[in-house]
Amino acid sequence: MTPLPGDKIVAFPGRKPNQIGFAREELQRILDLYGRMVAAGQWRDYAMDFTRDAAIFDAFRRAAERPQARLEKRPALRNRQGMWTLFGEHGQVLKRGHELAGVLAPMERRLLKSVER
Repeated sequence: MTPLPGDKIVAFPGRKPNQIGFAREELQRILDLYGRMVAAGQWRDYAMDFTRDAAIFDAFRRAAERPQARLEKRPALRNRQGMWTLFGEHGQVLKRGHELAGVLAPMERRLLKSVER
């Protein structure tokens, strides 16, 4: 049986969900940035991984390389440094935070270009 629009999938009472995922609004914001980066010629491929502890979005310049950017959602860190973490190409932490928009800001800055008058 497929869920109807607006239905939520809920774990059985007393059991934790088997995996962490992105909410519709979060995924929409991530894929919007991905589309703009593709249009700018910076990204060409992506991968998503959903585990018991984290939901991960990787963006690649080329599929055979390491991800150029890695975005992780770890709800267990919500009360500490924030559940969102943005990693760079070499695994360095670029940004951590509680809000997705703030964590994506370094990637969105790459899209800004100066315009001469």
